[in-house]
Amino acid sequence: MDLKTAAALRRLRLVSAPEAISFLLLLVCSVLKRTTDFNAVPVMGMVHGILFVLYVIFWADAWNRAKWSAGTGILYFVLSVLPTGGFFAERRLKREAEDAVIASRARQEGVVNA
Repeated sequence: MDLKTAAALRRLRLVSAPEAISFLLLLVCSVLKRTTDFNAVPVMGMVHGILFVLYVIFWADAWNRAKWSAGTGILYFVLSVLPTGGFFAERRLKREAEDAVIASRARQEGVVNA
């Protein structure tokens, strides 16, 4: 994996958890708006919207650079629209990055899969 691909995956990974948290907070604020006088939906809506747009931009860049299959690319997008999906995306991206590091080190040491 080259550095630009690794950077694209890292950016996507770093924005996925905050995007998921903002989504959950937006849901909580929506409930509070309807049950109390507390209304933080406009603020949380903007925060979540910015994080979601960043996620989509980073997702498109990562899909392009990592050469994911259509299924993998769509999976990461679907995870972005589920309330806790960003946490699962972050975990999968972390595992993918660790696997790439292991494979890179194996190639450098001349280890070949048998």
